[in-house]
Amino acid sequence: MKIPKQAYTAEFKELAVRRVKDGQSVGKVCKEFGLSDQSLRNWVKAAEEGRLSGAGGKVVRAEEMELSRLRANNLRLKRSLKS
Repeated sequence: MKIPKQAYTAEFKELAVRRVKDGQSVGKVCKEFGLSDQSLRNWVKAAEEGRLSGAGGKVVRAEEMELSRLRANNLRLKRSLKS
């Protein structure tokens, strides 16, 4: 029986790639996110080439990844202020 392919959002991929670029090991990030090493390495390479795509194959530009990161950070800050 074939295992269905997991569809990851662009935000999820960008977050995992950002962790690697910030200095965490690929192995540690993969363990934390439940990913295979090869998938994450492919995402890092695609991000470096400016062609990281989200679920459905939509190509996500570097500007969109940064906007997504800033939105997530903004939301995290808002939640921390409410606590």
